[in-house]
Amino acid sequence: MRRTRAFAAAGLAAALFLSGCGLSSGDDSGSAGSGDKVSGEVKGDITFATLALKPTFDDYINGLIKDFEAQHPGTNVNWVDLPFQGAQEKITNDAQAGTLPDVVNLNPNFAQKLEKQGVFVDMEANAGDVKGTFIPGAWDAFKVPGQSGSYGLPWYLTSEITMYNKDLFAKAGLSADTPPKTIDEMLTQAEKLSVAGKGQFYGWHPALENSFVPNLAKLGVPLLNDDATKWTFNTPEAVQYVTRVRDLYAKKAIAPDWLTQDHAKETEAYSAGRVALFPSGPNFLKVVGQNAPAVAKATAVAPQIASADGTTNMSVMGLLVPKKSKNQATALEFAKFVSNAQNQLAFAKIVTILPSTADSLKDPYFTQVDPADPTSQARKISAEQIAKAENLTPVQWDDRTKAVVIGKIQLAVKGDLDPKTALDQAVDEANKLLAR
Repeated sequence: MRRTRAFAAAGLAAALFLSGCGLSSGDDSGSAGSGDKVSGEVKGDITFATLALKPTFDDYINGLIKDFEAQHPGTNVNWVDLPFQGAQEKITNDAQAGTLPDVVNLNPNFAQKLEKQGVFVDMEANAGDVKGTFIPGAWDAFKVPGQSGSYGLPWYLTSEITMYNKDLFAKAGLSADTPPKTIDEMLTQAEKLSVAGKGQFYGWHPALENSFVPNLAKLGVPLLNDDATKWTFNTPEAVQYVTRVRDLYAKKAIAPDWLTQDHAKETEAYSAGRVALFPSGPNFLKVVGQNAPAVAKATAVAPQIASADGTTNMSVMGLLVPKKSKNQATALEFAKFVSNAQNQLAFAKIVTILPSTADSLKDPYFTQVDPADPTSQARKISAEQIAKAENLTPVQWDDRTKAVVIGKIQLAVKGDLDPKTALDQAVDEANKLLAR
């Protein structure tokens, strides 16, 4: 349990913490253009940097390093683990100085800010031999819109499922066999559940800062223009969605204090039996099981609420090699080794994440349900849907943009702004930030 919770916290914090940091403008910190080939022997020293994985995963990471060094005599891997506090400043400063570690574990939201400045080795040109082993959506997560190449090897993934409370469904007269599959069905069921709950429980916790952009993407709203230079999400479909959420709020189908709350509070609400629908990662089943056994017993799992064509959302973490590395050949080989199917499968068996390699997902661990393991059904569902998953949150959705957009949407949901006006103002403010 400690491992699962620590990793869940690490992965989520990495995604949120790093999504808002970037480099100031300046000269290109890369030593060569996109597409340059890495050359040299696999030998010598490299440094591998992760975020907040020590001491929970010491055995696994040290085992990887030992195996790699045994397979490649004359190599030495120094593992450094950065604490969250100060990591943003350190990574930014190291990138500007050209002193980043040889292999860096980052998410696309932060990595792309550095990729645009030519910091990382192009994996399209240098890891084409392994490209086909990865889930396509995970590989594409490290591409820069309007730019050739891809700059990271996918490592581990997370993908939501839909958890729901069967007891609350029964109280609302809803069948536990028909959980929502689309956003429209989710909002319709949420209203029925909230009416039945009479203030004791509700159908849905909006957690707007986490759900707003992926939900728009699933509704087919174009978040950005083709070259990702302007936000474009103020469409009639987006207005309709915000209007429906506003109407739910006006009908008291959403608790008043939930409008400004995030995923952590959503987890608390579900564990307390106050919300019936809970889109989240399978790892949170164990959190609920520990904190609220009765709610866990009443919980069923279903696929993630998807777009009309079945596309689902996922979060990606990857491994990147800076061009300034003095030992690119060894760094690249190590990144391939860490992210290969065998090693990803081993990692997934000690913590509730998904591997980004297709062959790993064929293992019985992801294809069969173990009655003794309450997370196995959720794991199977999550693995099945990952083939059509994408990172639906654009890398441009940084903390500043999120703050101004969600602030406008909250005003619309409260009834203080017309939904169309709120979206128009949100797009205008977001584009001002993007232009900077």
